[in-house]
Formats: sequence, structure tokens, C-alpha cells
Amino acid sequence: MRNKLAASLLWPLLLISWQVRAATPLTQRQKTIEDLGTGVSIALPVIAGGITLYKGDRKGSLQLITETVLTVGTAYALKNIVRERRPDGSDFHSFPSETTALAASGSSFLWGRYGWEYGLPAFAASQFVSYSRVQADKHHWYDTLASSGIAMGYGYLITTRLKRRYNISTDLEPAPGGAVVRLSYDF
Repeated sequence: MRNKLAASLLWPLLLISWQVRAATPLTQRQKTIEDLGTGVSIALPVIAGGITLYKGDRKGSLQLITETVLTVGTAYALKNIVRERRPDGSDFHSFPSETTALAASGSSFLWGRYGWEYGLPAFAASQFVSYSRVQADKHHWYDTLASSGIAMGYGYLITTRLKRRYNISTDLEPAPGGAVVRLSYDF
């Protein structure tokens, strides 16, 4: 009888301790990758802003600011509405990733405004940010995917393509078995 009573009292404690796992400390390599990812997430919109200033693109600067504020604001709002536990168990603010949202807003803007030549390297950098957040156990893969999706959605709605002086544009599109690079001139 005592064993059954003890087991019935310990069972809820075992369930709670199983659900609340202690945050495991990061290795030096993981911490370095996390710190680099955070730095890249800040650098991407700053670099995108620098490109707009260098090109004298005032409309692009306004679009970048608008897209970044809406993307990060939406991620912040969702983070406080959705209760998703972080993989390291530290809190319930995992979904979506604000760090990835900041990086993805810059890369989404660059792709939409200036084309794949600027967007592809920026996209690769924003995916590194996503990787850094997941490997540090701060987010699940779908948290970072959602942030990238939010940024792409706002980029599609807000960012317009820059009209070039000579109306020459290039596009990179997927095709069966590879890709197609298109060069076009608008009269």
C-alpha cells in the first residue's frame, strides 16, 4: 500500500521533470556560430540600407524600413501570442524567430528590389542565421521557416523592382533539370 501511495505521488513529479529539461550549455563552436548568426542578422538590413543609400534609392530605403518593421513586428507579436517551448526548454517564446525575421527582411528586400544578383547571397546569409538559431537550440526549424515566410510575404507585398536606367534586367528561374538565366531589355 505504501509503495502504491509513493508511486502515485512521484508519478506527477516524474512527468514534470521529463517535460522541463534543463538547458544544456553550448559548446564553444555552437556559441560562436550563434554569435555569428546574430551578427549577420543585424548586418543584412544594415547592408541593404547601405546599398539603397549608395544607389540613391530613396523609395527603396522607405520600402526596406517598412518591410523590416512589419516583418519583425509581426514576428514579435506572434512570439507573444503563440506559446511554443524553445528546444532548450528555456522559455515559451520560440515561434517565430525574430533574429531570422530581421535577417530575412533584408534578403527578401534585396531580392525583390535589385534582383537575384543581390538577393541570392543575402538569402544564403539569412539561411545561415536560421541554421545558427536551430543549432543553438533556440528555435525549431519551422520557427525559422515561418520567419522567412513572413519576410517573403511582406517583401512580395511592399517591395517593387527598381527600374534601371537602361531597362536591362536579368532573372534566374528554376527549370526541369537545372535553371534558366534570362537577360531582357525593355523598350
